[in-house]
Amino acid sequence: MLLMTEKKTNPDMLMKKHLSDTVALALAGVTTSHGWTLKKAVQSGIDNPDSSIGVYAGDPESYTAFATLFDPIIKEYHRYDMSGHKSDFSLAGLPVENLDPEGRYVISTRVRVGRNFQKYAFPSAISAEDRAAMEAEIVEALKGLPGTLQGEYYPLDGMSEENRQKMIADHFLFKQGDRFLESAGVNRDWPKNRGIFFSLDKRFLVWVSEEDSMRIISMQPGADIAEVFTRLATALDFINQKVQFAFDPVRGYYTTCPTNLGTAMRASVHIRIPKFSASPDFEHTCKELGLSIRGIHGEHSESADGVYDISNKRRLGITEREIYSQLYQGVKKLIELEKSLE
Repeated sequence: MLLMTEKKTNPDMLMKKHLSDTVALALAGVTTSHGWTLKKAVQSGIDNPDSSIGVYAGDPESYTAFATLFDPIIKEYHRYDMSGHKSDFSLAGLPVENLDPEGRYVISTRVRVGRNFQKYAFPSAISAEDRAAMEAEIVEALKGLPGTLQGEYYPLDGMSEENRQKMIADHFLFKQGDRFLESAGVNRDWPKNRGIFFSLDKRFLVWVSEEDSMRIISMQPGADIAEVFTRLATALDFINQKVQFAFDPVRGYYTTCPTNLGTAMRASVHIRIPKFSASPDFEHTCKELGLSIRGIHGEHSESADGVYDISNKRRLGITEREIYSQLYQGVKKLIELEKSLE
């Protein structure tokens, strides 16, 4: 079998669970138009036996070419029946008031989506020539952004130390991918043809050729979730006219990692709830609200001073509108529970 080595692996790794001998044999000779193979798809899981997923896509075609492996993983991870995915950014009829106008609890709000081009391979498989061409297309598209979305693009390659330190201080600068992405091929030719665009008010950002071709981000201090969400929707309306993104009506927006499929959206707040977060009900309550808990520096990090990164758990089989509503109602509830303990 392709991956059965003597290495110990996470017994719950989804790639290991679903890559049977029969599936491996059937997919052994499959190669996508961008050269992605089964071996490349599972290499990160082989190199990193502690992986929870263990597979990455190399291009849009990966999801259909290797569907016998990817689809069972998607179904199990997302608890999704492959019945169909719809996009809806409308907020009509939903509450939009600022949940914490005095800023006692919510420190900041951030909503981002991942996007990949239909015509190019993903960062895991893209050629150096295509990465350069894609960067040029993205920069050209972003030049026309309207109003307060206007900004400047900063390439990582050749960036001055002054700009580098400033972006690190502002928590903008993304770093070379971790060992999981390294094994998947995402870090090739680093840092060439990668960069960061951000608006003059620093409330709108685009990462170019990180894990996905584009990570499009809206963020600001405070708890005005509707404003952050609407800014992102406005930017996407414009960018969608310039770029054809990889999408299908079953899996939604295609992403390098299957965990981000669907809306490819992560809507989050940094919220200070020291009393309720110390409660034994904290994790269960967040789970019931459909929310994930992270530390202040992201996944696998610790909290500080009762501050947590709280975000939507589901991405696939749910609309952007529903994600907004879930985060809004969840944050409202967490603030109420914190106040009840004060």
